Amino acid sequence: MVADLDIELLRTFVALAETESFTAAGLRLGATQSTISVRLKKLEDRLGRRLFERTPRAVLATPFGEAFQVDARRILALHDDAVARATCARPLRRISLGVSEHATGGRLPMVMKALHGAVPDLQIAVTLGSSEDLRDDFENGRFEAVVIRRTLRDGGPSDGRRLFVDDLVWAMSPDCPWTPGRTIPLVAIARPCRVHEHAHEALTRSGLPFYPAFVSRDLVAVQAAVAAGLGVGCLGRSAAPEGAMILGPGQGFPELPQNEIVLFAVRDASLAPIFERLAEAFRRLPAVAARPLEPA
Repeated sequence: MVADLDIELLRTFVALAETESFTAAGLRLGATQSTISVRLKKLEDRLGRRLFERTPRAVLATPFGEAFQVDARRILALHDDAVARATCARPLRRISLGVSEHATGGRLPMVMKALHGAVPDLQIAVTLGSSEDLRDDFENGRFEAVVIRRTLRDGGPSDGRRLFVDDLVWAMSPDCPWTPGRTIPLVAIARPCRVHEHAHEALTRSGLPFYPAFVSRDLVAVQAAVAAGLGVGCLGRSAAPEGAMILGPGQGFPELPQNEIVLFAVRDASLAPIFERLAEAFRRLPAVAARPLEPA
């Protein structure tokens, strides 16, 4: 009687042959070590041959096990190809994306939802970081694309694709007790942060007294602190909390440098449609941003 070869058992055998570890094979397949052992025993029983020699330190294939790997891989390849063609499965597309939180205004989930909905079978690995670090990582090949905030007055490189202009502003809730002439309670992203530096430099240059009322690495926390009236925040206009007032020279606040949100992406024709969708999703951010108030 010819033994039937179960695909699950063959996949377990190949994983064990490649990792030479019951634990590692289990992690790869999402199974326990004991499950891997049971599956191997079933396959050996069906074949009537021993596939591995087990020692306290290693799991090594027997001569038959070495030879059988060729057949097992061939069967698995034919099986997976047949399933993919039968179900019209499309290959997954994967990109590694770096995003500055200052570029999304805390609305990254909205961007990702729009992108996933427009590009089926897309896997995105997203890393948040500072604009400067992300740009360096992109140049070093860590990301296929990065979206960062850039200050125009820096005189830096003009490459990259501008998605939208998003000037820095001073934002304050109507509930904040601060009044002109008093020391300014500053709400800001923790250093190192270029936006924090711009706020610090502008206030110092203008001779305005201030103190750190709230500092966080999380932009959402900074937005919440501004909305709660804890102080005056330096944010991108698109990130100003709903109902916040935008302060300016009329309230004694200095002007801040012009900013833009920029996309850097690798030149890859196969990924170009994805980057186009990414740019489109980010361009919608200013339209859905909360409408800040201009004080009378």
